[in-house]
Amino acid sequence: MNNKIPNNSIIMGIDPGTNVMGFGFISIVNNQMELVNMIEYKLSKKDDHSVKLSKIFNKTSELIKNYNPNYVAIESPFFGKNVQSMLKLGRAQGVSIAAALNSNISISEYSPKKIKMAITGNGNSSKDQVAKMLKSMLKIKELPKNHDSTDALAAAVCHFFNFDNDQQNKKYSNWSSFVNKNPNKLA
Repeated sequence: MNNKIPNNSIIMGIDPGTNVMGFGFISIVNNQMELVNMIEYKLSKKDDHSVKLSKIFNKTSELIKNYNPNYVAIESPFFGKNVQSMLKLGRAQGVSIAAALNSNISISEYSPKKIKMAITGNGNSSKDQVAKMLKSMLKIKELPKNHDSTDALAAAVCHFFNFDNDQQNKKYSNWSSFVNKNPNKLA
């Protein structure tokens, strides 16, 4: 695998959620991926949605400051049956994107199917299959019990594999590029 991602780059992956957020970090050294960290961020179920969004923005900003990623890869929301859950998930994704844009970091958005395809070669793989493949790829000693951080890590790895394939990704480098590509998200 030889792509044009700069050496010593850090890719931050984000799996948005309103109860649990997943974050994963990989570094690129000599065109090879190395695990930096996986983080599961649990939010209080008692907090109202606006408080959760504030906490998500602050945690994402804090991790960006601590890990100084060059790129952010985020999982796009899947289309489910519960509209309220979809709206909440979309807002969680939006504040994560806002935190990255606030730090002038390029963001790429990937569908769950695209991420699974990049990791396992099958867009219908289970979360467990994705986690086990990541364990092998990145030499992870022990997988976490939940899949939030491995899902985030999978987004980062997907970005590494798709770095040269800009046309297929939704990429945002600043607020105006986000607005131009998402006019339907304006109120």
